[in-house]
Amino acid sequence: MNRNMLIKLVIDFVMTVLMLVEMAYRFTGNMLHELVGVSLFVLFIVHNILNRRWYQTIFRGKMNVRRILNITVNLLLLVMMVVLMISAIPISRTIFVFIPIHNGLIARQIHTLVAHWGLILMAVHLGMHWGMIIGGVGKMTGITGMNHIHTIVLRVFVVLIVVHGVQASFDRNVGSKLILYYTFDYWNPDESVIKLFLDYLSIMGIYICGMYYVLKIAPKKEKTKAVEE
Repeated sequence: MNRNMLIKLVIDFVMTVLMLVEMAYRFTGNMLHELVGVSLFVLFIVHNILNRRWYQTIFRGKMNVRRILNITVNLLLLVMMVVLMISAIPISRTIFVFIPIHNGLIARQIHTLVAHWGLILMAVHLGMHWGMIIGGVGKMTGITGMNHIHTIVLRVFVVLIVVHGVQASFDRNVGSKLILYYTFDYWNPDESVIKLFLDYLSIMGIYICGMYYVLKIAPKKEKTKAVEE
Protein backbone atom coordinates (compact mmCIF):
# COMPACT_ATOMS: atom_id res chain seq x y z
CA MET A 1 0.00 0.00 0.00
CA ASN A 2 1.42 3.38 -0.98
CA ARG A 3 1.76 6.29 1.42
CA ASN A 4 -1.06 8.39 -0.08
CA MET A 5 -3.53 5.51 0.14
CA LEU A 6 -2.58 4.90 3.77
CA ILE A 7 -3.12 8.58 4.60
CA LYS A 8 -6.55 8.51 2.92
CA LEU A 9 -7.58 5.39 4.85
CA VAL A 10 -6.47 6.92 8.16
CA ILE A 11 -8.38 10.14 7.41
CA ASP A 12 -11.52 8.16 6.49
CA PHE A 13 -11.23 6.17 9.72
CA VAL A 14 -10.73 9.28 11.87
CA MET A 15 -13.65 11.05 10.15
CA THR A 16 -15.91 8.08 10.86
CA VAL A 17 -14.91 8.05 14.53
CA LEU A 18 -15.44 11.82 14.83
CA MET A 19 -18.86 11.55 13.18
CA LEU A 20 -19.86 8.94 15.76
CA VAL A 21 -18.55 11.14 18.58
CA GLU A 22 -20.69 13.98 17.20
CA MET A 23 -23.80 11.84 17.66
CA ALA A 24 -23.00 11.57 21.39
CA TYR A 25 -23.69 15.22 22.23
CA ARG A 26 -25.28 14.41 25.59
CA PHE A 27 -22.12 12.62 26.69
CA THR A 28 -19.51 14.97 25.22
CA GLY A 29 -21.09 18.30 26.11
CA ASN A 30 -21.19 21.40 23.93
CA MET A 31 -17.52 22.45 23.95
CA LEU A 32 -16.17 19.08 22.80
CA HIS A 33 -19.05 18.71 20.33
CA GLU A 34 -18.13 21.97 18.61
CA LEU A 35 -14.38 21.26 18.63
CA VAL A 36 -14.92 17.80 17.14
CA GLY A 37 -17.30 19.29 14.56
CA VAL A 38 -14.72 21.82 13.39
CA SER A 39 -12.04 19.09 13.31
CA LEU A 40 -14.36 16.89 11.23
CA PHE A 41 -14.96 19.69 8.74
CA VAL A 42 -11.22 20.41 8.45
CA LEU A 43 -10.53 16.72 7.79
CA PHE A 44 -13.30 16.71 5.20
CA ILE A 45 -11.56 19.59 3.41
CA VAL A 46 -8.24 17.71 3.57
CA HIS A 47 -9.99 14.59 2.25
CA ASN A 48 -11.30 16.53 -0.74
CA ILE A 49 -7.91 18.13 -1.41
CA LEU A 50 -6.25 14.71 -1.46
CA ASN A 51 -8.94 13.52 -3.89
CA ARG A 52 -9.04 16.70 -5.98
CA ARG A 53 -8.26 14.78 -9.19
CA TRP A 54 -11.65 13.11 -8.88
CA TYR A 55 -13.34 16.47 -9.51
CA GLN A 56 -11.24 16.97 -12.66
CA THR A 57 -12.43 13.66 -14.13
CA ILE A 58 -15.99 13.71 -12.80
CA PHE A 59 -17.69 13.77 -16.23
CA ARG A 60 -15.02 11.99 -18.25
CA GLY A 61 -15.29 8.42 -19.43
CA LYS A 62 -18.19 6.03 -19.68
CA MET A 63 -21.04 6.35 -17.20
CA ASN A 64 -22.15 3.15 -15.50
CA VAL A 65 -24.09 2.34 -12.33
CA ARG A 66 -21.03 2.58 -10.10
CA ARG A 67 -19.86 5.94 -11.49
CA ILE A 68 -23.32 7.49 -11.31
CA LEU A 69 -23.72 6.34 -7.70
CA ASN A 70 -20.23 7.52 -6.83
CA ILE A 71 -20.77 11.00 -8.29
CA THR A 72 -24.22 11.36 -6.70
CA VAL A 73 -23.12 10.22 -3.23
CA ASN A 74 -19.93 12.30 -3.22
CA LEU A 75 -21.68 15.49 -4.31
CA LEU A 76 -24.53 14.98 -1.83
CA LEU A 77 -22.01 14.33 0.95
CA LEU A 78 -20.18 17.53 0.01
CA VAL A 79 -23.42 19.52 0.22
CA MET A 80 -24.41 17.92 3.53
CA MET A 81 -21.06 18.67 5.17
CA VAL A 82 -21.16 22.30 4.06
CA VAL A 83 -24.75 22.75 5.28
CA LEU A 84 -23.86 20.94 8.51
CA MET A 85 -21.13 23.47 9.23
CA ILE A 86 -23.23 26.49 8.23
CA SER A 87 -26.20 25.35 10.35
CA ALA A 88 -23.87 24.93 13.34
CA ILE A 89 -23.05 28.66 13.44
CA PRO A 90 -26.45 29.99 14.67
CA ILE A 91 -26.65 27.35 17.42
CA SER A 92 -23.02 27.62 18.52
CA ARG A 93 -22.51 28.45 22.18
CA THR A 94 -18.72 28.47 22.16
CA ILE A 95 -16.64 28.72 18.98
CA PHE A 96 -18.92 30.84 16.77
CA VAL A 97 -20.72 32.73 19.51
CA PHE A 98 -19.15 36.00 18.27
CA ILE A 99 -21.11 35.75 14.98
CA PRO A 100 -24.42 37.65 15.43
CA ILE A 101 -26.68 35.06 13.80
CA HIS A 102 -29.45 33.65 15.96
CA ASN A 103 -32.20 31.37 14.67
CA GLY A 104 -31.84 28.48 17.06
CA LEU A 105 -34.85 26.25 16.46
CA ILE A 106 -34.75 26.22 12.65
CA ALA A 107 -30.96 25.88 12.59
CA ARG A 108 -31.11 23.02 15.11
CA GLN A 109 -33.69 21.16 13.01
CA ILE A 110 -31.60 21.58 9.86
CA HIS A 111 -28.46 20.58 11.76
CA THR A 112 -30.12 17.39 13.00
CA LEU A 113 -31.44 16.62 9.50
CA VAL A 114 -28.11 17.00 7.69
CA ALA A 115 -26.17 15.29 10.50
CA HIS A 116 -28.17 12.09 10.05
CA TRP A 117 -28.09 12.30 6.26
CA GLY A 118 -24.36 12.95 6.51
CA LEU A 119 -23.92 9.85 8.68
CA ILE A 120 -25.78 7.68 6.17
CA LEU A 121 -24.05 9.16 3.12
CA MET A 122 -20.69 8.64 4.82
CA ALA A 123 -21.66 5.00 5.38
CA VAL A 124 -22.72 4.63 1.73
CA HIS A 125 -19.43 6.25 0.67
CA LEU A 126 -17.51 3.75 2.80
CA GLY A 127 -19.57 0.89 1.38
CA MET A 128 -18.66 1.92 -2.16
CA HIS A 129 -14.96 1.69 -1.26
CA TRP A 130 -15.24 -1.19 1.21
CA GLY A 131 -13.47 -3.68 -1.05
CA MET A 132 -10.49 -1.34 -1.34
CA ILE A 133 -10.52 -0.68 2.42
CA ILE A 134 -10.58 -4.40 3.25
CA GLY A 135 -7.84 -5.03 0.70
CA GLY A 136 -5.67 -2.28 2.19
CA VAL A 137 -6.20 -3.50 5.75
CA GLY A 138 -5.48 -7.05 4.59
CA LYS A 139 -2.11 -6.02 3.15
CA MET A 140 -1.22 -4.13 6.31
CA THR A 141 -2.08 -7.08 8.57
CA GLY A 142 -0.85 -9.82 6.25
CA ILE A 143 -4.34 -11.36 5.96
CA THR A 144 -4.90 -11.94 2.25
CA GLY A 145 -7.69 -14.50 2.18
CA MET A 146 -10.40 -16.32 4.14
CA ASN A 147 -11.42 -19.95 4.30
CA HIS A 148 -15.00 -21.24 4.14
CA ILE A 149 -15.54 -21.07 7.91
CA HIS A 150 -14.28 -17.49 8.11
CA THR A 151 -16.66 -16.51 5.30
CA ILE A 152 -19.67 -18.05 7.08
CA VAL A 153 -18.77 -16.37 10.39
CA LEU A 154 -18.35 -13.02 8.63
CA ARG A 155 -21.74 -13.31 6.90
CA VAL A 156 -23.48 -14.19 10.17
CA PHE A 157 -21.78 -11.18 11.77
CA VAL A 158 -23.01 -8.95 8.92
CA VAL A 159 -26.59 -10.19 9.38
CA LEU A 160 -26.42 -9.47 13.13
CA ILE A 161 -25.11 -5.95 12.46
CA VAL A 162 -27.89 -5.22 9.97
CA VAL A 163 -30.62 -6.60 12.26
CA HIS A 164 -29.37 -4.54 15.18
CA GLY A 165 -28.98 -1.51 12.91
CA VAL A 166 -32.62 -1.74 11.82
CA GLN A 167 -33.78 -2.01 15.43
CA ALA A 168 -31.54 0.90 16.46
CA SER A 169 -32.92 3.00 13.59
CA PHE A 170 -36.42 2.64 15.02
CA ASP A 171 -35.30 3.13 18.62
CA ARG A 172 -33.52 6.39 17.75
CA ASN A 173 -36.20 7.72 15.35
CA VAL A 174 -33.69 7.96 12.52
CA GLY A 175 -36.44 7.87 9.90
CA SER A 176 -38.19 10.89 11.43
CA LYS A 177 -34.92 12.82 11.57
CA LEU A 178 -34.23 12.12 7.90
CA ILE A 179 -37.47 13.81 6.80
CA LEU A 180 -37.41 16.68 9.32
CA TYR A 181 -40.37 15.16 11.14
CA TYR A 182 -38.44 15.36 14.35
CA THR A 183 -39.46 15.49 17.97
CA PHE A 184 -36.79 15.82 20.63
CA ASP A 185 -35.52 12.50 21.93
CA TYR A 186 -36.23 11.21 25.37
CA TRP A 187 -32.84 10.70 26.92
CA ASN A 188 -32.48 7.62 29.05
CA PRO A 189 -30.03 8.63 31.82
CA ASP A 190 -29.06 4.96 32.28
CA GLU A 191 -27.91 4.58 28.67
CA SER A 192 -24.18 4.03 28.22
CA VAL A 193 -22.05 5.75 25.61
CA ILE A 194 -20.93 2.31 24.42
CA LYS A 195 -24.52 1.37 23.53
CA LEU A 196 -24.95 4.65 21.67
CA PHE A 197 -21.81 4.03 19.61
CA LEU A 198 -22.82 0.42 18.91
CA ASP A 199 -26.26 1.58 17.77
CA TYR A 200 -24.91 4.16 15.34
CA LEU A 201 -22.16 1.82 14.12
CA SER A 202 -24.84 -0.76 13.36
CA ILE A 203 -26.95 1.86 11.57
CA MET A 204 -23.92 2.74 9.45
CA GLY A 205 -23.35 -0.99 8.94
CA ILE A 206 -26.71 -1.30 7.15
CA TYR A 207 -25.62 1.11 4.43
CA ILE A 208 -21.99 0.00 4.28
CA CYS A 209 -22.99 -3.63 3.76
CA GLY A 210 -25.92 -2.76 1.52
CA MET A 211 -23.88 -0.63 -0.87
CA TYR A 212 -20.96 -3.08 -0.86
CA TYR A 213 -23.14 -6.02 -1.91
CA VAL A 214 -25.19 -3.95 -4.38
CA LEU A 215 -21.99 -2.99 -6.21
CA LYS A 216 -20.79 -6.61 -6.13
CA ILE A 217 -24.01 -7.72 -7.83
CA ALA A 218 -24.34 -4.81 -10.28
CA PRO A 219 -21.26 -5.61 -12.45
CA LYS A 220 -22.46 -9.21 -12.86
CA LYS A 221 -25.85 -7.98 -14.10
CA GLU A 222 -24.17 -5.54 -16.49
CA LYS A 223 -21.98 -8.32 -17.90
CA THR A 224 -25.00 -10.61 -18.30
CA LYS A 225 -26.93 -7.87 -20.11
CA ALA A 226 -23.97 -7.21 -22.43
CA VAL A 227 -23.75 -10.91 -23.34
CA GLU A 228 -27.50 -11.07 -24.06
CA GLU A 229 -27.28 -8.03 -26.34
